[in-house]
Amino acid sequence: MAYPVWAEVDLGALSANLREVRRLAGGAAVMAVVKANAYGHGLVPVARALVSEGVDWLGVARGGEALELRRAGVTAPLLVLGYVYPDECAALIAAGVSLTAYDADVARLLAGAAQQEKKRLHLHIKVDTGMGRLGLPADGTGVAAALAIAALPRVEVEGLFTHFACADMADEEPTRWQLERFLAFCREVERQGLTVRYRHAANSAALIRFPETHLDMVRPGIMLYGLYPSPVCRGVKLSPVMSLKARVAQVKRVGAGFPVSYGWTYRTAGPEVLATVTVGYGDGYSRLLSGCGEVLVRGKRAPVVGRVCMDQIIVAVNGIDGVAPGDEVLLFGRQGEACLPVDEVAAKIGTINYEVVCGVGARVPRVYL
Repeated sequence: MAYPVWAEVDLGALSANLREVRRLAGGAAVMAVVKANAYGHGLVPVARALVSEGVDWLGVARGGEALELRRAGVTAPLLVLGYVYPDECAALIAAGVSLTAYDADVARLLAGAAQQEKKRLHLHIKVDTGMGRLGLPADGTGVAAALAIAALPRVEVEGLFTHFACADMADEEPTRWQLERFLAFCREVERQGLTVRYRHAANSAALIRFPETHLDMVRPGIMLYGLYPSPVCRGVKLSPVMSLKARVAQVKRVGAGFPVSYGWTYRTAGPEVLATVTVGYGDGYSRLLSGCGEVLVRGKRAPVVGRVCMDQIIVAVNGIDGVAPGDEVLLFGRQGEACLPVDEVAAKIGTINYEVVCGVGARVPRVYL
């Protein structure tokens, strides 16, 4: 089926990136992070592809994501990395989903739901070593809380984990400091009788840069999708998984002084050829790309002129021969041998590659290759 706008998701590239993750991880288990609709790539198809490749765990951010995977028949071990709404607890526990305890009150609430369901509750305890979000304090009070959580009825603590705040930055010291705090916490709870199967800390950046953080399991996210966490996280071979594409709807030859799009922020300086393209901010193509974005048409770059609309953009295709309605337009990714990197799009609007791919809208069909 032909679409006016679509995202191509290359499952072969996803598989290659997972192989690179495994190479770096050595013998550590791999939890593939598929939160936020698999970073915009499609939760269920991506999760199924990763499970078919033998990934050990899947990580999500919210209970609804975990339940969607279970409804789709994904039976792999699943961890909700953050908050769950109390009304979701029973369904998640019944579905065999592992949950996160980041304070004692939350753990008691989850344990109460497990008792009502007469099910075992599998928990991973999160420790705040410096991120400042969720987690037990990385000190004696946190250790005491972890031990109290482990003693709750029907509770099995499978893992201890933390999250690095600065692993994608040039300065290595903050990550090493967080790691030492986490390892000290793990040693102390083990000394006091709590042994867990999984200690995990390494996100994509730490997986690439800090082998000592790999521990029992790693949690790659952005690198699975072929994107680097930051410019300092190189030295690995990744293949971008998503390409965002649209179609030329109309081509106009206009003269000088022709006004373009809302607010007439652009007027042609001379005769130009303009192509209206079937994508807009309603699809996740940021309005901040107005007047500064570029696309690829027939393998050549063309600037976005005027303001990005909800459903359409206008690009100047001067000097590109034969542009016609129906032609494919690349917003980011790969078009044959030509490439327009997500990172370049992100830089133009002052954000990171994560936000660009996560922002591709729900109405954009994903086509799996």
